[in-house]
Amino acid sequence: MGGGSELAIVVSIVVCCVLLLLCTVALVVYCTKSRRAERYWQKTLLQMDEMESQIRDEIRKGFAELQTDMTDLTKELSRTQGIPFLEYKQFVTRTFFPKTCSDYERSLVQPVYENDPLGPRVLSETHPLLQDWQSSNRMRPNLDEGMTLFSTLLNNKHFLVTFVHALEQQKDFAVRDRCNLASLLTIALHGKLEYYTSIMKELLVDLIDASASKNPKLMLRRTESVVEKMLTNWMSICMYSYLKETVGEPFFLLLCAIKQQINKGSTDAITGKARYTLSEDWLLRENIEAKPQNIHVSFQGFGMDSVSVRVMNTDTICQVKDKILEAFYKNLPFSQWPREEDVDLEWFPVGRSSRILQDLDDTSVMEDGRKKLNTVFHYQIPDGASLAMSMKDKRENTLGRAKDLDTEKYVHLVLQHDELTESRKSHRHSHRKKVLPEIYLTRLLSTKGTLQKFLDDLFQAILSIPPEKPPLAIKYFFDFLEEQADKRGITDPDTLHIWKTNSLPLRFWVNILKNPQFVFDIDKTDHMDACLSVIAQAFIDACSLSDLQLGKDSPTNKLLYAKEIPEYKKRVQCYYQQIQEMAPLSEQEMNAHLAEESRRYRNEFNTNLALMEVYKYAKRYRNQVVSALDSSPTARRTQLQHKFEQVIALVEDNIYECCSEA
Repeated sequence: MGGGSELAIVVSIVVCCVLLLLCTVALVVYCTKSRRAERYWQKTLLQMDEMESQIRDEIRKGFAELQTDMTDLTKELSRTQGIPFLEYKQFVTRTFFPKTCSDYERSLVQPVYENDPLGPRVLSETHPLLQDWQSSNRMRPNLDEGMTLFSTLLNNKHFLVTFVHALEQQKDFAVRDRCNLASLLTIALHGKLEYYTSIMKELLVDLIDASASKNPKLMLRRTESVVEKMLTNWMSICMYSYLKETVGEPFFLLLCAIKQQINKGSTDAITGKARYTLSEDWLLRENIEAKPQNIHVSFQGFGMDSVSVRVMNTDTICQVKDKILEAFYKNLPFSQWPREEDVDLEWFPVGRSSRILQDLDDTSVMEDGRKKLNTVFHYQIPDGASLAMSMKDKRENTLGRAKDLDTEKYVHLVLQHDELTESRKSHRHSHRKKVLPEIYLTRLLSTKGTLQKFLDDLFQAILSIPPEKPPLAIKYFFDFLEEQADKRGITDPDTLHIWKTNSLPLRFWVNILKNPQFVFDIDKTDHMDACLSVIAQAFIDACSLSDLQLGKDSPTNKLLYAKEIPEYKKRVQCYYQQIQEMAPLSEQEMNAHLAEESRRYRNEFNTNLALMEVYKYAKRYRNQVVSALDSSPTARRTQLQHKFEQVIALVEDNIYECCSEA
């Protein structure tokens, strides 16, 4: 019995010791994990505090920029700088035949330069429709006679309307062909705008009849027919004077403000992304430390003293060259500027020999397997340094513009990569402060606030009616639309609003807002194009009748101006109301106005060449045109088919056919 009790006591002691040991181990583990959790929590709080501090700093910087840049920019842009308007004939050819329309049209608007000690000078516009007519009478003796007869036919309203309808019924007559034909007809009939307007109205009546039976609100929404492009061209002709005299200055100041604001911060030369922008896609979502500095530059042979140029220490050499060229050539059209690849930039450091600065040279460094472009900071160029620019004897075979460089081989400020690459890079460079990329969206607001005055001035100029020179063409055309709606019993005010919006704001003004190179001799960069697209979208939303349904997932280009859109909508409604309240124009008054426009720009275009290009369509669809004329009693009565066949015979120099028809 005694031995059994002792054994039980020993077992109990052992069990208690084991339990005590386990409790001690558990306590130690718990305390260790608690301390780790506490440290992790403290570290997380510290990181959150640091991120919150960075967010506050970023917002504070943006707010400070918003308050100071507005005043600075207004002062800097209030200089008496000449606005580089394109001549009327260049405006017309660029709006009628945009570069992206076809390979033919792209080749028409390329400027040609000649060598000059101070940089390439633009020669006369190379568009064939602006050159003298070169007749080929030796090869085709009857050509002039045939084209004269064809011109007479085009001045016959019944023939021209039948001709257009016949071509539009062909399946292979594409939208590009329709736009091209419309523009060629506009050039060919430019000297008779009264007649051109009557043709446009008759074709529009046919379009309205076709749309009224379906969905009238969709009319003029796109440019898919000949008459829709004719209307675009007609608006361009009639609104050119107003554009140049009233809208041109605020529009040009807005462009200058956008460019200047972009240049105030860092811009990646390869990706094009910048600290200051209106477009989220072009926003530089990195906290790049950049400092502005002034350099003193002289231009050999320019005939000016050295000028002080503000650059960023993160600028590449080509970016510095661009800013220097702008400082020297800012009062000249862009086509007369040399390009950065045409000039050398030399630095004269104190106590050392001078050196030619380049984006890439033997001092360039490697970063993440890519060669980094040289910057002002790389060369350690101090504030107030003296530099000299000179024209190169000949253009060297360089790597081209930075934006065209291979992003797999070269880098400037940030890498162009996906999220996975960004994650890997952030681990390798954990010493760099990182914040949520979305935080930098506040910079969009900063840029918007800085540009707001210039945008308001532009929209005010577009949506106002100067009492000394009211837009007669707009009043005339809006009255025409209202008359057509009354004839068809269309009483819905929304339908008329949409027709007017599709005719003027969306057809003409949006095209101008997105393509300033149609109006000015300037350089429109891809980044500038993105910012203008945001502004154009705001203008489109202002003209829309539908209310914007916006949320946190809505695109930033719609969110950015959501607060201003209701006010802009009121301006559009007020503008339409003011147009409606204007005194109506008689046909005689409008014809006199159109005749004056024709006389003002007489002999600006090669109408013979335009006529020949229209003839090519007539020849291409000869059988279809003949069939359409043959089925028209009016055409048969006036022998239009016979005259058209005679044109073909004369131009193609088919004497036998011409004689047999006679």
